[in-house]
Amino acid sequence: MEQIANIKFCVKLEQKFAETYELMKKVYGEDCMSCTQVYTWFTRFKNGREDLNDDLRPGRPEASNRAELVEKVREIIDLGKRKVCARFVPHELNEEQKIARVEHCKDIVETVENNPDFLDSIITGDESWCFKYDPETKRQSVEWKSKGYFYFQN
Repeated sequence: MEQIANIKFCVKLEQKFAETYELMKKVYGEDCMSCTQVYTWFTRFKNGREDLNDDLRPGRPEASNRAELVEKVREIIDLGKRKVCARFVPHELNEEQKIARVEHCKDIVETVENNPDFLDSIITGDESWCFKYDPETKRQSVEWKSKGYFYFQN
């Protein structure tokens, strides 16, 4: 602010830009505003500007109460949707899953015959399920559902 006031003072004394910039460099040294900034302010004051404050810059508007604004937007565009995560619900194996389980077991038996140390690599097993691992996380499985959509959980 001090440097801007000094630029204004030099303009009022009717000094040329080059003289003003040289004086600014002499007084402020490395802390001096850039040549472009000095020229911008010099031109503004030469064109009649009196205010020392910088102009407002365009950009993202300030939000004083973000939560309040979000609620207003929800009221305006209420689509009646909500996020629902996929749930793992145990169930009995269907015929296709039973056939796939038999095929997997045959593969395991064949692998054991070819590599006797294979069984040492198995940690635990579950008698009721044999399912394919899906790396999708719960967060990735989120879907938007309408208000009339219900989940029935056992």
